[in-house]
Amino acid sequence: MNDGLAGDYDAVVFDNDGVLVAPTDREVLVDAVVDSFRAFGVEIDRSFARRTVAEDAVPVEAAREHGLDPEAFWHHRELTASLAQQAHVREGGKPVYDDVAALERLDRPLGIVSNNQQATVEFLLAHHELDRFETAYGRRPTLAGAAGRKPEPDYLERALADLDASEALYVGDSEKDIVAARRAGIDSVFLRRDHVADVALSVEPTAEVPDLRTLVDVLPAQH
Repeated sequence: MNDGLAGDYDAVVFDNDGVLVAPTDREVLVDAVVDSFRAFGVEIDRSFARRTVAEDAVPVEAAREHGLDPEAFWHHRELTASLAQQAHVREGGKPVYDDVAALERLDRPLGIVSNNQQATVEFLLAHHELDRFETAYGRRPTLAGAAGRKPEPDYLERALADLDASEALYVGDSEKDIVAARRAGIDSVFLRRDHVADVALSVEPTAEVPDLRTLVDVLPAQH
């Protein structure tokens, strides 16, 4: 499983949702989309909201069609989605995976780069007392912040700069993660947890593992 993994990574960066903590219940995010449009006096079909969540789309055109300022709408939507997720976490949602404890055995700096909101990432780290990570990026609540999401390498490159990493490894559970790593010029690991057990990838990661314990076991010691 470690074919292609080098032994001299000076940092390891992780995706968050589906890697460190359980994925968000999509209906929580669908509610946030509906509630955000409603806050601007617009009632939208729930199937449309569900589609934007499934596609991780920014509904700029829909906002314009209803006479809304896209930037103002998106900022509200991001705040609403983050607060909804935080409430969901307080009720027991998005637990930490048991194998995250294995990361304590890694002997190099760790970071997080997520497509979730920065406020959500920060809340999750504090709520779950995940203090092993030296830097953590989520998306900023702006249209420009959304445009920089993976598969774009923007946030990943910021994390690498923070960690002063020249040879890093990125661990994620989606094709976007693998592409972002390639664009950032670093190796990638696809974490094939149960929720992505049947996902077919059109790009090849450097390596693939079933869980974080396996990753720690196969990752060569730092030289």
